[in-house]
Amino acid sequence: MKGKILMVVGLVLGYILGARAGRERYEQIRAGAEKVWQDPRVQRQVHTVEEFVKDKAPDLTDKATQAAKTVVTKVRDATGSKSDGA
Repeated sequence: MKGKILMVVGLVLGYILGARAGRERYEQIRAGAEKVWQDPRVQRQVHTVEEFVKDKAPDLTDKATQAAKTVVTKVRDATGSKSDGA
């Protein structure tokens, strides 16, 4: 019985210490990622990508709309030709 109690205490202690160490490591990683994100070089690239997306979004919207219409037409034609033959 004493062995089981010691094992449970050991598991609980290990869990608590592991969770604390895990949280500290998580905070280190988060702080490092935040530092990288705030770097002016990274922010310049983020701004460049945002401008690119704003510039290209209307073109992509038109292309996506046209592609969707084409798919609908093809599905409608395929469905219609199967029901005509049945």
